[in-house]
Amino acid sequence: MTSIDLNADLGEGFGRWQLTDDEQLLSVVTSANVACGFHAGDAATMRRVCERAAELGVRIGAQVSYRDLAGFGRRAMDVPPTELAAEVAYQIGALEVFARAAGTRVSYVKPHGALYNRVVRDEEQAGAVVDGVLLADAALPVLGLPGSRLLELAGKAGLPAVTEAFADRAYTDGGTLVPRGEEGAVVTDPDTVVERSLGLARDGAVTSRSGARIAVRARSLCLHGDTPGAVELARRVRARLAESGVRVEAFA
Repeated sequence: MTSIDLNADLGEGFGRWQLTDDEQLLSVVTSANVACGFHAGDAATMRRVCERAAELGVRIGAQVSYRDLAGFGRRAMDVPPTELAAEVAYQIGALEVFARAAGTRVSYVKPHGALYNRVVRDEEQAGAVVDGVLLADAALPVLGLPGSRLLELAGKAGLPAVTEAFADRAYTDGGTLVPRGEEGAVVTDPDTVVERSLGLARDGAVTSRSGARIAVRARSLCLHGDTPGAVELARRVRARLAESGVRVEAFA
């Protein structure tokens, strides 16, 4: 039986401002990418999400980012490698405190936003992220785009490299994500997202923006928590996978 992990970006609020429905999404996903305070998230939010994830048996991942609260981590930045490595380790360490207090651990690391896209091809920034993960925990899996420099360098460093796909993001013919600033970068039709999820999980393929069929072999599927109607969409995706014989479980 085919299996896939479902992950979502959670804890993306700050103070009184809440963006994601963490409580409901945690009842659907198997892995939670928790904002660590650099693009979103604060101490109270991190603690709350970790506690609930632990109660439900959902794996906790550190979603690390450039230091960019105002831009939600989606603005291009140039950070010196040694500084970026330290900031990645800092974010993982902050989340680990709350994960341990909840009786669990940080189980993996996933970059967010501009950093995620940058480390697909930028070897220096990808290496800095890997160095930061190694500083925090030399056994942590790294979640990223198939064929990215990040996963290549993570593997060389002895870190488990876990491939990821996006049902609600448009792909280029080269297998990378269409930049958010471009038209059609986000797939908004719920029925399309559901069927793309099944195609990625069962067939390891997706249709690019140009209409080409491309291979995207992924062990985890991301469902964006800030998408309108995210909770109901996540439920539909999980139900569609189950009825099609795809087992939903956290990656090994």
